[in-house]
Amino acid sequence: MDINSYILFIIIGCAIVTFIPRVLPLMLLSRIELPKWAINWLKHIPVAVMAALLAQELLLSDNEFSLIDNKLELFACIPAFLTAILTRSLLGTVIVGLLSMMVLRFLF
Repeated sequence: MDINSYILFIIIGCAIVTFIPRVLPLMLLSRIELPKWAINWLKHIPVAVMAALLAQELLLSDNEFSLIDNKLELFACIPAFLTAILTRSLLGTVIVGLLSMMVLRFLF
């Protein structure tokens, strides 16, 4: 099999572009001590990202705010949200959310 040099350079370039933003901050931040307020602030980033992704999925339909179009998803997120609060388990939350959605789609 003949490897096209253009494709090989594209793959290597993509690997470098993916590698640098992931490793560079780790290398820099591992050598310095962050203040406590910065560490506390950084702890909120995963929750904020997850909330933004969920809000977009649950509340928008065709780039417009709609509660009626997403009513099954909104009802399925209630037991998943309660599971997340009570257990703090990502796997449990995902399983409860999937099962809730399956049951709601089966019934409606």
